Amino acid sequence: MENVIGVRFKRAGKIIYYYPGELEIAEGDGVIVETERGIELGMVVIGPREPREGDISEEEPPKVVQRKATEADFAKLEENKRKEKEAFAICEEKIAFHNLAMKLVNVEYTFDVNKIVFYFTADGRIDFRELVKDLAAIFRTRIELRQIGVRDEAKLLGGIGCCGRPLCCNSFLGDFEPVSIRMAKEQNLSLNPTKISGICGRLMCCLKYENNCYECKGHKKKVLPPNQGARVITAEGEGKVINLNMQRRSATVLLDNKRTMVLSWEDVIEKGRDDV
Repeated sequence: MENVIGVRFKRAGKIIYYYPGELEIAEGDGVIVETERGIELGMVVIGPREPREGDISEEEPPKVVQRKATEADFAKLEENKRKEKEAFAICEEKIAFHNLAMKLVNVEYTFDVNKIVFYFTADGRIDFRELVKDLAAIFRTRIELRQIGVRDEAKLLGGIGCCGRPLCCNSFLGDFEPVSIRMAKEQNLSLNPTKISGICGRLMCCLKYENNCYECKGHKKKVLPPNQGARVITAEGEGKVINLNMQRRSATVLLDNKRTMVLSWEDVIEKGRDDV
């Protein structure tokens, strides 16, 4: 089977797979490829390898890379970024002129300047037909206004999370995955919305990708943790579980003699439990 390469168009964007064709392409190279939006310049983040499950869709097989990017292509990309800032300022003026209840978030030129995409947020539906006419008259190219949600806004703008690090969605997460309050419960986190929500106001993405650490099925030896607050039997006597560390697979036990011990799950037997 023909090898494929993985290409990204943004730092934390989705990886799209292409056939390298006759070209010798390595990880870190820039390539010119065809996308849904038109011709784009992307960076190779996965070098040539055999396709894996999920890499290729039977309905839409990968396209072939057109060519490797040149210094002139990268210069054009930088020029497009400069134009994006100008387009952003112009669009904001037109939004104010038409008195539209929308917030402009980002502007993107396609590499071939065949289309300009304006990303915005709004509380409801916006009639922006007159705005599109004005923008098309100014830029003389195809105009697309795309309404996005708060999670997409955070991904585009970036920022610092409550952990003090750059936002995961803006740094390395390619796709948003469903996050549930159940994950916070399993990780023994406070259910206070202000403590488990990101700057976008939604549940933090790390609740999802860190949740695997808390799932026993991922371990070679399936040992279930004792329940928080359960009565347990240890080699040092009976006691009560007062804390669980899911990553280290340990339990803090307050013994009946008032001593506190940190024990592995294997060394703790929960009283009245049938699955241990």
